[in-house]
Amino acid sequence: MTREQYILATQQNSLPRTEHPQFYPVGIYGWRKRCLYFFVLLLLVTMIVNLAMTIWILKVMNFTVDGMGNLRVTKKGIRLEGISEFLLPLYVKEIHSRKDSPLVLQSDRNVTVNARNHMGQLTGQLTVGADAVEAQSKRFEVRASEGGKILFSADEDEIVIGADRLKVTGTEGAVFGHSVETPHIRAEPSQDLKLESPTRSLVMEAPRGVQVNAAAGDLKATCRKELHLQSTEGEIFLNADTIRLGNLPVGSFSSSSSSPSSTAPRQTIYELCVCPNGKLYLSPAGASSTCQSSSNICLWS
Repeated sequence: MTREQYILATQQNSLPRTEHPQFYPVGIYGWRKRCLYFFVLLLLVTMIVNLAMTIWILKVMNFTVDGMGNLRVTKKGIRLEGISEFLLPLYVKEIHSRKDSPLVLQSDRNVTVNARNHMGQLTGQLTVGADAVEAQSKRFEVRASEGGKILFSADEDEIVIGADRLKVTGTEGAVFGHSVETPHIRAEPSQDLKLESPTRSLVMEAPRGVQVNAAAGDLKATCRKELHLQSTEGEIFLNADTIRLGNLPVGSFSSSSSSPSSTAPRQTIYELCVCPNGKLYLSPAGASSTCQSSSNICLWS
């Protein structure tokens, strides 16, 4: 027996021996065990509630493989059905409705459509508000649905109306601040046409002539001062069955008011005569006419 074995054998024999040995339990017992079970049960309930809420949200929002609710993801893009609300700006390339329904854009304040270039600069804007509809661009055009004919266009230089007829139905008519260029101006049937400049002059010009025609009524020209009819190179032609010059002063001559020896100049009375060819001339009363007496017309003045 070696020395180490002898020492170990001696130490084992020297230990006190107890009749009832003590056992120390290993684990969680008491209130700790109850708390652990409570937390495990609470975690299980939370997981079940989260799973139920997730299933409910998927069912309410109508999540499918193609999309969510009214939103469908297709090969051509995104498709929305019904009413959709956007709280932030929407950036898209193209918006169009279905073939059997219109496209409605609605907002509590206004609807603004902006167009920008590749540098982000604003090139065009259309704003539909409660008070006005505003369009801001270099050129604004309205085209016909068939053929693409320009019905209305506006830019900084001019405004072009390409419709076959422009109709103004207001009681006050149309007011133009500057000149108007048009080949034809007429009123509605059974309505009067009135061209008026309240404080300035009214000028009608045309390189090949101006024609004023009243097919079923009278043509009246009224002015405060002189009325001038002037033709620089041609003639003034009056063609009517009866031509009247009203309110002309009538001259008179009395032989009793002057003696034969009076040296005062004698007043001469003239006649305004019209020849068959339309020429006007003055002729002394009672004198022979240069035209044929049977054809001319004399108006005393």
